[in-house]
Amino acid sequence: MLTDVKWMTATEKEKVLKQWEIFLKNKLEFKHFTKILYHHLIMHCSFIAHFNREGFYDRYFRDPDRTLKFLSQFDLTHGAISIEMGMTSWRKGDYEDINTAMCKLAAKHIPKYKVKLKGSAKQRDISSAQLLLKRHGIELKI
Repeated sequence: MLTDVKWMTATEKEKVLKQWEIFLKNKLEFKHFTKILYHHLIMHCSFIAHFNREGFYDRYFRDPDRTLKFLSQFDLTHGAISIEMGMTSWRKGDYEDINTAMCKLAAKHIPKYKVKLKGSAKQRDISSAQLLLKRHGIELKI
């Protein structure tokens, strides 16, 4: 159950949680990365602002390795440790209810994203390696 706190009502928390679920269900697409979700992440989840919503999205969702790192913060099986601050206090206090709920929602999606993102990172790395080898006259097919 979500509760009202000084800077956020239970209704506002519910809205963020719904937008978080939509974002997770829809392939982490930018069009679902709302201002409200971004604001919650930078204000109550120990992320820094990265100048704006677009910059934050570019930082964490354009590169599969960084997306995996972002998702690890919401992985309770690995302690849900803040990736920018290195602590767990982001899940305590006034926002413990919503942030723990975000972790529980993420748990449903993290396994599929791990497989997909690791595959994307592997393909990117293989392609980069092939380009470097080709530049030096070495042809390698995998």
